[in-house]
Formats: sequence, structure tokens, C-alpha cells
Amino acid sequence: MSSVSPGRGRANSLRPTTIVAIVESFLVSGGARLAGEVTVTGAKNSALKLMAASLLTTGRTAISGVPAILDVRIMEEVLRRLGCAVQYRPETGVVLIDSPQDPGTAADYDLVRRMRASICVLGPLVARCGEARVALPGGDAIGSRGLDMHIAGLQKLGATVDSEHGFLLARAGGLHGATIWLDFPSVGATENLLMAAVLAKGTTVIDNAAREPEIVDLCEMLLGMGAQIAGAGTSTLVIEGVDTLAPTMHAAVPDRIVAGTYAIGTVMTQGDVRLRNARMDHLDIALDKLVTAGAGVEEKPDGFRIWCDARPRAVDVVTLPYPGFPTDLQPAVIALASVSDGVAMITENVFEGRFMFIDELTRLGADARTDGHHAVVRGRPRLSGAPVRATDIRAGAALVLAGLVADGVTQVTEVHHIDRGYAGFVEDLRGLGAQIMREDVPDLLD
Repeated sequence: MSSVSPGRGRANSLRPTTIVAIVESFLVSGGARLAGEVTVTGAKNSALKLMAASLLTTGRTAISGVPAILDVRIMEEVLRRLGCAVQYRPETGVVLIDSPQDPGTAADYDLVRRMRASICVLGPLVARCGEARVALPGGDAIGSRGLDMHIAGLQKLGATVDSEHGFLLARAGGLHGATIWLDFPSVGATENLLMAAVLAKGTTVIDNAAREPEIVDLCEMLLGMGAQIAGAGTSTLVIEGVDTLAPTMHAAVPDRIVAGTYAIGTVMTQGDVRLRNARMDHLDIALDKLVTAGAGVEEKPDGFRIWCDARPRAVDVVTLPYPGFPTDLQPAVIALASVSDGVAMITENVFEGRFMFIDELTRLGADARTDGHHAVVRGRPRLSGAPVRATDIRAGAALVLAGLVADGVTQVTEVHHIDRGYAGFVEDLRGLGAQIMREDVPDLLD
């Protein structure tokens, strides 16, 4: 028998519902087939670091192909608080950064906590100003991403680095060349140490460096500024330090993760999409997996076309640093596996927290189980729409793709995560035929 009295039960049932907040959501109606053309923006993971590199010189740097995303706005403010004048024109994708003679050296917590990429100002500030005070970063909840390699590398270059009150404090009377071995080809550590080394005295060698296209893009911009770098795109970078750098104009590389997201969505919906401003050579393994799943891919002068005429087949995927399968596409490929024919094993070797979103995907009816860094996904013909929550940028995008192949309506909340990495995501998908809309909804407390 219930211990709650009838009177008390009636009182609870009459309690008014309280609106805690108004949150933005994506409402996705399943059943549409993606078809048409979409233009891929410049890479988020490149543009943010290119903006930070402007701190290495005095004067105006111009960067084109910068996506209109929330993270770019955050980086704008980081640079402004360091004394830079920043003009961003979303309609053209061009950002102009005027770096002062004596920039500030402190990047505050209220901004750095919102975007882990803010830590990339550490190397440029130490190299140019001799000191930096940068809050320990936040960002996506996808697992541990320590700064040990950043710190150890800067120490080898002659900096002293301390941590206190939630900040990294780095100081150097003058950086000098060194040989640095990275325990793991970390993109962030490679970028920070590369930007510090270009103004260090002598020769710096970074072994086991990250090889991502975004690293190559940063190297190309630094070369345009007058840096001396050899080995871009290989696991060994050799940097001859120079006394000064000059402002430059540079175009950000196309975003391979955005292109890969739309490509996977096309295969999931058995669609036919042409991706403009997309580089097939940056997605070799991912596209090979999609072809194995049953897709067709055709290179075009300004990108590529991808299509799929039947239910995709299950494929196993192992994430690895570039040129391996990108961890940023792992959530999307799990969404693909959830509606593929057969059983797929997805192995995550980069970020241990990437599987957090699977709990949300199973709310849509996916049959997925995890064991350590492995996920086994048994495909079903269709999923079932339900309310879900984006836990990070890529997980949020994957849940939207899953909503495209779910019966009914899928509501994706906390879409500010998606806005951090995808410019005009709703508009692009609607242009390809998806039934998706952004809507303000109340967050209710009964």
C-alpha cells in the first residue's frame, strides 16, 4: 500500500509546472533523403589556431574561410582581451586581426573554460612576450586531455611553467631550440610547441608530431609569416627559429569533419549529395569505409559527390590519429552502424569519453553496447524519435543524423554544442531536404 495519503497525492498533482529556462532545440522529423549540394566551410579546428597565430606578430593578419560558429566568437573575445582589434565578417568568412606591439598575456577562465582551443594562445604568448597566464581549459566532455605534453615541451624550450589557482603560468627569458618527443601525436601540443618554436633561438625538432591537415594548414600560415619549418604533414617537424614574423593573408583549409558528417548522413539516408569545397584526400579512410558500406564516391573539381542506393552494410572502424579514421567522426559512424545491415565494432583509441553519447542514441532505439574502448552496434532498419541531449559537438551532430532515420520527431537539446562546430547546420540540412527546425522550448520542472 502506498504511504502517500490521498490528500497529499492530490496536492502534488495540482502543483504548478515551473519553467526553469528556455533552451534551444533541434526538432528533426525522420524519413527525408539527403540530396542536392552543400558547401563546406573552413575548418573550425584550423581557424581557431590560425587566429591564435596572429599573436606572433604586430600588425594586421587576414584569415579567410573562417566559419560562423560560436567557438570563433569566443576566440575573437580571447584575442580582444589580449589587446587585439578583431573584425569578423560572417557573410564573407574573413577575420581581420590587428595585433598590438605589446599584447596582454592573460587569458581568463570565463572564456577558456568554454573552449579548450583557447589554450593555443599559450605558445604564441610565451614566444613573443616571454610570459603567459592562461586558465586551465574546459570544452567538450569527451574524456581526459591533459596538458602534460604542452608543459614538458615548453620546459624543454626554456620556459618555466607552474600551475596555481586554476591557471598555467609560463615564463621565459628567451626560448631556445630543443629536441622534443611527444608521447602521443597530440594536435594541441604540436600546435602550441610549433608556435612557440618559430620564435625560439636555434633549431627545434618535434618528433612524433601530429600530422593532421590542420597542422599542415598552420605550418603554411606560419611559413607565409616568415617562419622556417620543414616536415609539415610528417611525424617530424624541424623549425629554425627567426627573430620576427610578419602579418599575412591566409585561407583556412576546408573542414574535413563537417564534410565527413554530411557524407555519413548521406549514406544513412540513402541519399545523393555533392559536397563543394571538400577535400577527398583528407578523408581517405573515412570514405573508404563508406564505400565498403555500399556508397559510391566520385571526385569533382571542387569537392566530391557521394551517394548510396540501398541500406548500408555494417563496417568495423578503429579511430587513430591522422591519417587514421578521425575520432571526431566516431559518433557519426556509430549512428551509421545503428541503421546498417549487420553488426559493427567501433574501437575508440583517442578519447575515452567519446562513448558517453551512446546512452542518448539508445533512447532512439539503437542497439549498442560498450566494453572499455569498444562498442558493438547491431543495426536496425529504423530508429524511433525521442528527446535526446547533445553532450558535445560531434555527439550532437550524430544525434541529428540519427533523427533523420528515426520514425517520428527527435528533439535534440543543448544544441549550443553543435553551434560550436557547425555553421548553419540547420540551414544546410534543410537545403538538402531534411525536415529540421530550431525551436525554443521550455525546460520544465514539475
